[in-house]
Amino acid sequence: MRLEGKTAVITGAASGMGKAIAERFADEGAKVAAVDINKEGVKTVADTIASNGGIASGIAADITRRADIENMIDTAAATHGTIDILVNNAGVMDGMEAAGDISDDKWDLLFDINTKAVMRAIRHALPIFLEKQKGVIINTASTGGLNGAHAGAAYTASKHAVVGLTKNTGFMYAEQGIRCNAIAPGGVQTNIQSSIHDVSEFGAGRTQLTQSVMPRAGEPDDIAALAVFLASDEASFINGTVITADAGWTAGF
Repeated sequence: MRLEGKTAVITGAASGMGKAIAERFADEGAKVAAVDINKEGVKTVADTIASNGGIASGIAADITRRADIENMIDTAAATHGTIDILVNNAGVMDGMEAAGDISDDKWDLLFDINTKAVMRAIRHALPIFLEKQKGVIINTASTGGLNGAHAGAAYTASKHAVVGLTKNTGFMYAEQGIRCNAIAPGGVQTNIQSSIHDVSEFGAGRTQLTQSVMPRAGEPDDIAALAVFLASDEASFINGTVITADAGWTAGF
């Protein structure tokens, strides 16, 4: 029970990695506020956790809206008494478009969800963490945030920004007992592929060069296990860094 007595807010929790993280956190004793734009999905996750003896609430939120992000933090804190852990997991993919093909609308959408929402959630949770002089932030980055060959221009840039935000936040608040780290998953079996529309033939062809050398795809629970560790006191000396979880995919190039 490594997270006993802790309350965690987890975005993108209706499916995939977010759902796995929510369930693993609950298994480790955390009270979970599961957040997603899919209202029925997070209700199902929260109900499943409760049926297994855990404590969870489902919060519907469109994280492109600042008011929804602030409400999810405020509601979680009011429902569960406080917040100890924030997991910014929600994200969407681009269509593998290179810089010459990306539209302004798609660029803005990816940054609103993948990057701006992360900043806004951190910003609104920080007063709670600062008052307690303790808190944990875990951001879902990507191997696409570490190199330029795993996705299109918008996704790649948005996840590089998450890496920078993670490092800066970890450094800035290190003396206030707040840790901020990121997980950079490689290919994981989730439904994020459903967010890919109008795939660029050129971009997909280029990224296929790296896809072909992926050792294997991961499962959501592989990422959830790492998130549990980073959220726990066992990781108290780990701050402001990015941990890659990709079966060695990026180790060779």
